[in-house]
Amino acid sequence: MTSKVTYQGQLRTSSLHLASGNEITSDAPIDNHGKGEAFSPTDYVANALAACMFTVMGIKATEMQIDLAGSYAEVTKIMAAEPRRIGEIVVEMYLPQNLDDKSRIILERTAKTCPVHHSLHPDLIQNIRFHYTL
Repeated sequence: MTSKVTYQGQLRTSSLHLASGNEITSDAPIDNHGKGEAFSPTDYVANALAACMFTVMGIKATEMQIDLAGSYAEVTKIMAAEPRRIGEIVVEMYLPQNLDDKSRIILERTAKTCPVHHSLHPDLIQNIRFHYTL
């Protein structure tokens, strides 16, 4: 078992990661009857895409002796209706500007091999842009 999710009431959950003991909370968004006081489940999905991309890029960067520390992503989740679902995830990735063209190509291709990227429904638009400004 990976985690235990407990419904707290008032559209809030608490999730316990069993291997580490870390705990996260989710809350329904304001536009869907919630308080919006924490990440919503769909926020976690969108965020997971960027986190997964950084994880596989970090593995590749280590192999290439590249330090990506301080890199960051800005994530935007765009909802669709009928049925209510994530319609698009926009990920703006900000990486070191001193990377050469070959390294950039390798890291960008690696990012798009992450398991979350491949697990999302093909109808969900993944708009991923890389910026080399750090």
